[in-house]
Amino acid sequence: MFHEEVREQPGGSVEDLRREYAAWLADAVESAGVDAAAERTGLDRSTVAAVAAGEVGGLSLEEAGTLAALADGMPDGETVVEMACDHVLLGMSTGVLDVDTVASNVDLDLTPKEIQQKLERRAPMSFEEFVAIRHFVASRQGEAF
Repeated sequence: MFHEEVREQPGGSVEDLRREYAAWLADAVESAGVDAAAERTGLDRSTVAAVAAGEVGGLSLEEAGTLAALADGMPDGETVVEMACDHVLLGMSTGVLDVDTVASNVDLDLTPKEIQQKLERRAPMSFEEFVAIRHFVASRQGEAF
């Protein structure tokens, strides 16, 4: 999901994208059941229940990937995260974007080096950071969201 084109209308906001991802993660958790999802992912039940209610603030990208892996047909959480980061990096390449441009256009307190490290999976990334970066790259590529 995080590596696919998003579904919302062109011109959507970061919040629109966050809501879309939150709904998708909530569906994945609901289909597995909150208790089973907590057991399968190793995440705290309260965190999983919050995601089921559409609350994704505070998740790491790795936690979101683990929850996404609950959906039918999805690979394991690590692969979900790897594919998501690779998709953003590819989008930056095709959109002729560098980390300096991304850093100056997303509402995050991150340096270009920190963004690069996060996308290359050499530093942890919050789900909120991923959504903001993904939104900017998609908007520059003309993707619908």
